[in-house]
Amino acid sequence: MKKSLIYTAAYTLSITALISVGYANASEKDSTLPHIDGNVQFPLTRWGIGGNFRHSFRLHVPKNSKAVTQLLIKIPENVTVSNDIKNIDIVDDNEHKINTNVSINGKTILLDFTEAVAPNTKFDVDLNKIKRRNIGNGYVYTFSAKEVGIDAVIPIGIAWFRLY
Repeated sequence: MKKSLIYTAAYTLSITALISVGYANASEKDSTLPHIDGNVQFPLTRWGIGGNFRHSFRLHVPKNSKAVTQLLIKIPENVTVSNDIKNIDIVDDNEHKINTNVSINGKTILLDFTEAVAPNTKFDVDLNKIKRRNIGNGYVYTFSAKEVGIDAVIPIGIAWFRLY
């Protein structure tokens, strides 16, 4: 009986390890709102809690959307982001840097684009040298954006990193 329980637990853990590390909610391609297309963590291991990691997010401004002027990222409580803005990279599909004024206020990162990000654009946001604590069931980032001609902040999605 004990062996059966151990084998079941080992099988369950091995299947869980095959599941993707990052989960992001993505809208349809015909959407009129910017959304998150994906997220990933480097390194992919859970070991080394407290070490430096990179959380990367892929965002999409669909062709039916308005241009995006700002992006707000709420950082999870169990993640510490470096206050050095040089540790945040924003690049487009062609690996060209997107000019951005970055400010960090507590657990919120504000990306203020010097030129609005045009519709039909995909870009990556890399948060380098973050530190994470193994508290809770994972890390959940929330994203909001401001679009051209709209003063309101629009929630555009979440990105979740599971712990195993």
